Amino acid sequence: MVRFELPDPPEDINEYAVWDALEEFLLSMEAGGASPKTIKAYRAGISDFLKFIGKKRVGEITSGDFTRWKLHRLRNGFPRGSKNKKKIQMTLHYYSLYVRSFLKWIGVIDKAPAVSRPRGRRTLKSLTPAEVYALFQASRDILDMLIVSILFETGLRAQELLSLEIEDIDLENREIRVRGAKYGEERAVFIGPTTYAILKDYLKNAEGPKLIPLSYSGLYKRLKTLAKRAGVDSSKVRPHVLRHTFATEALKRGLNLIALQSLLGHKDIKTTQIYLHLMKEDLKKAYLKIFSRELAQT
Repeated sequence: MVRFELPDPPEDINEYAVWDALEEFLLSMEAGGASPKTIKAYRAGISDFLKFIGKKRVGEITSGDFTRWKLHRLRNGFPRGSKNKKKIQMTLHYYSLYVRSFLKWIGVIDKAPAVSRPRGRRTLKSLTPAEVYALFQASRDILDMLIVSILFETGLRAQELLSLEIEDIDLENREIRVRGAKYGEERAVFIGPTTYAILKDYLKNAEGPKLIPLSYSGLYKRLKTLAKRAGVDSSKVRPHVLRHTFATEALKRGLNLIALQSLLGHKDIKTTQIYLHLMKEDLKKAYLKIFSRELAQT
């Protein structure tokens, strides 16, 4: 799971208090290039494990603790968490990967199975073009308009959008430099016609350096407010749903899967392929158009 280089732990790591070892591990992750979001996720998963086992020193932790923790969480869920079995298993899938990385780093295990993902196709939500237009029309200011248009026309992740600086915008070439991408990689996305028209006005008065001067919470709340104003189901309106919407519309309009993978910043084409099932109705129409006649003797 770890996609960054980690230095070896201190030689006396077995003598460390478990919480001190966690901080040392997270500092090593940060030095290796892990993002704050990734570090936060690792902290949550490993902290849950350490609270469950109740050990004081690193040297007391065993591989059996990892097994007991996984079984207990699968059977009983997380404190104050969802009781939905699939949600529990999905959370535990990621948490077990984080904990395994930590246990490997401190030398407790070399290999150990993580909890598998729940079976079944992952359900993705997307908006219709009409719903996106309704959000746009419900905008209260130019910032609302920019948020809706840029998410819909680029498919940026929320954190990527919020990391953009004004200097990353190249209006002349209609490109956006994405430096705050997942895994620390950089890519370019392109400025669509609606976003271009809004940016021309928006940048005249932007004070910078951030293009969107909001926190994730502020972005999330703006979209929820827009949904209510537009009469769109607010449970469907989140930054990542607009990313799904971009991907679905791009495929419908003829963009090939390899190009979409590059624009979305996916490492694996299999991640991009999940958007194909959102086009089921379009595929059905295309099929029925071709096979619209009953079998007949020729």
